This record gives sequence, structure tokens and C-alpha cells, in this order.
Amino acid sequence: MYRRFLILLVVAGLLAVPSLCLKSVAQDDVKEKVVKQKAAVPEEEPKEIREPDVIYVPTPPEVVAKMLEMADVKKGDVAYDLGCGDGRIVIALAKKGAKATGFDIDPQRIRDSRKNVRENLEKFFRDAEEAVTRGNWSLARQKAAEASRFLDLVTIEQKDIFTLDLSKANVVTLYLLSSLNVKLIPQLEKLKPGSRIVSHDFDMEGVKPDKVVEFKEKDNGAPHPIYLWTTPLKKEKREEK
Repeated sequence: MYRRFLILLVVAGLLAVPSLCLKSVAQDDVKEKVVKQKAAVPEEEPKEIREPDVIYVPTPPEVVAKMLEMADVKKGDVAYDLGCGDGRIVIALAKKGAKATGFDIDPQRIRDSRKNVRENLEKFFRDAEEAVTRGNWSLARQKAAEASRFLDLVTIEQKDIFTLDLSKANVVTLYLLSSLNVKLIPQLEKLKPGSRIVSHDFDMEGVKPDKVVEFKEKDNGAPHPIYLWTTPLKKEKREEK
């Protein structure tokens, strides 16, 4: 409890402590939070539930950034990444200020996501320690605060995405298959009006997108279609044969 009080003082700028204290007080305290808080990386070992619906293919960082831009992700959003892979989209969402949860059924992907979260947390610590070494306490406090916020905003859960209640989210990110996007429609229809759904590469048959962008990476000429839908979903009329 005393350490927790000290870290709050450090972050608030009410107490100046040397570099060693930052490591032993601030870093240890936030690491303790990693273990104990729900928003941190869960301790439970993921289990085999069933075969994953898709093979894992990572979304390039430039595409992730474009997806979040199209979804207009901002502070205070509640975002779900369905099929979170290595957690890169969840982490990007949290860094935008969204309360981000990544769901995946594959045990290895859950391990990868948790590892990625830990590595991002360590980056905040390294930046804070470097700032203290340079005597830049303002930046050190900023990085300590960012670490705490990051832990509060990111969650990784092993779940079957087709069993989820999505109604609390207002942003949903997807990189699945068109058929799986269609399978999610009943769940997506429960999202609040004005919610944004963005999908990398795959459309949602029977639902008209608000926007489609053929995005090209700087160093890769292959286009990446990115689809955006907003709720309520706009169903397309099927032509009678």
C-alpha cells in the first residue's frame, strides 16, 4: 500500500525520487498491478477449446493504423478485437485511449498477445528510466502515467468470439473471413447506434459498407481492402432469381 501511495505521488509530480527509486517503487508497483488487475495480462494458462476458425496472418502496422483511422478511434471508446492474434490491434487501440479487449480462441495467440502486452509495458519502463537518467522528470512521470493507463485499458481474453455479447462495444475490429463476418451479424446488430465495425480484407455479404478503402503500404504494392460499417447495419436487398 505504501509503494502504491508513492507511485501515485511520483505520477502526480508531488514527489521527486532518484532513478533507483523509480525502478524499485514505480516499476515494481506497476508490475504488481500487471499480475493482480483484471486489465493486466491474465495469469490463467490458455487451454485448447476447439480448432481456430482461421489461420493466423498478422495485419501490417500501416494497415492497423488505417483501420483505426477509418473507425475514428478515440479516448473513451470501448473496442473489441475479434480474433486478436498477437495483440497488435488491441495495443494500438489502447494507445489511442480506447478501453480495448482482444478475444481469441487459439491458446498460442493468447500467449503471443500477453507477451506483446508485457513488452509494451517494459518499453514504458525503459523510457521512464532513460528520462530519469537524463534528469527529465516531467517525461519520467509521463511515461509512468502512460504505463498505468495502458494497464487499465488493455485486456486479453480467451473466448469463442461467436458466444460473445458485443453490446458494450462501440468499435469492433475484424480480420477473419467473409463467411465469419456474416456469422457475426446477429451479434453485431446488438451494437449501439453509431458503433463502428472495421474489417481488414474481408467484406460482409448482405451488408452495405459505409466506406471501402483500397489501402497500399509504402513498401508493398499489394492493396489491402478495408471495410467500414456503422450501426444500425444497412442490409442489402437480395435479388430474386
